[in-house]
Amino acid sequence: MAALAFSRAYTVEHERARDRLIVALDVGKVEEAERIVRELEGTVDYFKVGLHLQLDPALHGLIAYLLHREKKIFLDFKAFDIPATVAGAVRASAALGVTFITVIGQEQIVEAAVKARGNSGLKILVVTLLTGMNEKDMQREYSTEIPMNDFIVKRARFAANEGCDGVISSAREVELIRRNVRDGFLIVTPGIRPHDAGVMNDDQKRIMTPYDAIIAGANYLVVGRPIIQQYDRASAAERILDEMQRALAAVADTRELA
Repeated sequence: MAALAFSRAYTVEHERARDRLIVALDVGKVEEAERIVRELEGTVDYFKVGLHLQLDPALHGLIAYLLHREKKIFLDFKAFDIPATVAGAVRASAALGVTFITVIGQEQIVEAAVKARGNSGLKILVVTLLTGMNEKDMQREYSTEIPMNDFIVKRARFAANEGCDGVISSAREVELIRRNVRDGFLIVTPGIRPHDAGVMNDDQKRIMTPYDAIIAGANYLVVGRPIIQQYDRASAAERILDEMQRALAAVADTRELA
């Protein structure tokens, strides 16, 4: 019983759900993104900036706004270009103080990105397979008959071997990836859908609840619509954080009893 109590105390102090939740600012205007950040002040510290905001002239102002508020930034532009161009984007992101950036998992692109980030704290993530795709979608898109799990393991191993810090992958594949890549490899999972009534799957096909994703071994959860499309965004975020924290406590208890 004492070990269990210690385990839970350790979880609360060192394994906070708040450190693992990334809210996706998937809105069309920086003004709306800043409103979301303000509404989640004191609840969320990590935000994803993606293609929704890429062409808003105020985007650089949003990045400065987030950094001024000591928020962490996940820049999700899935960089896909010639190596020199990708390297330039990575260097610029590192100079800004971005925490995560996504690149497409082609060998020359990944090599350029890893080299360009230098000694900065920027972490390079590769997408395994978009969560809006299932096995049939993947086989049709890539003209292959390889099973989806094999495809994802191949992508994850490649990213790890090339020096990337982690992958973006559905929580359904987290345990599979964990069995096939080095320790310390990060797995960031979108496609998170809580059990809350009224929260739809939308265009996501490979989804998982916050609790199950943490239990599976995900490092970070990316949540967009189940938070940003809710009337009370802060309450929606807190419910997800509570679910994540319960999972972290369960994981800690399991480790303590092992």
